[in-house]
Amino acid sequence: MAANPEQSRWLEVDDLSLHYTVHAPHADERGTVVFIHGSGPGASGWSNFKHNVAAFQDAGYCCVVYDQWGYGLSSKPQDRDYTLAFFVDGLIALLDELNIGSATLVGNSLGGAIALGTSLEHSERVKSLILMAPGGIEARERYFAMPGIQAMVKFPMGSPEFTQTVLSELLTQLVYDPSNIDDELVNERWATLETQNAHVLATMQIPDLSDRLADITIPTLAFWGADDRFCPADGIWKIMSMSGPVQGELLNRCGHWVMSEYPALFNRRCTDFLAN
Repeated sequence: MAANPEQSRWLEVDDLSLHYTVHAPHADERGTVVFIHGSGPGASGWSNFKHNVAAFQDAGYCCVVYDQWGYGLSSKPQDRDYTLAFFVDGLIALLDELNIGSATLVGNSLGGAIALGTSLEHSERVKSLILMAPGGIEARERYFAMPGIQAMVKFPMGSPEFTQTVLSELLTQLVYDPSNIDDELVNERWATLETQNAHVLATMQIPDLSDRLADITIPTLAFWGADDRFCPADGIWKIMSMSGPVQGELLNRCGHWVMSEYPALFNRRCTDFLAN
């Protein structure tokens, strides 16, 4: 299942293009949800959230799915550092382009860090947060000690060693049950990977926001897989320390991609959270 190419739009910011799709609600509109994907070889907005968008549309939400700079169909500059501020600026530019005053941000991994960064710097633009194993809340050294991160950086993107078989094996690190990784997903990510370069991972600079989490008062729903091999699962307790109303769910037999591993549960909990 792929996003309809006719839905594709591009936002031009200086010399960069940001690719996104807009998915209209299937019921009376209740607001806008923006989906922010994670990092990694072949990552894109649709590959992260293709199991979720329709459920949010059915619940009455306008859904925006976009590819961050360095990923998907968006520009992949090699003359910029991929800092948290760079990613946040892209999201704010997209909200401005679509005349969205405030939205619910749904962020996984790197996308979660961007959602947190946006909440800290532009809280008026964030109505609520849905986070799945967000990054940006540990020291870099702790992340790089995780087995999934070690596997991801073993072969640079674009190197001859990084084959489609390597990608397939890497994707199984993201889930508890390897059967969640099918040929469709591998092929989809490989097509994106062939357009990527190593610069995005080599220059990524995401600070540890732990000391600032208490400043966030936005209603939040957080998910974490107990078997996450990329972001330490005890990070759920850091998210629970935020000052706003926070609900947290820790799932056993679940890795880094709760929205893909348990889509029915995830979609139901998210739409219930937003409705109530």
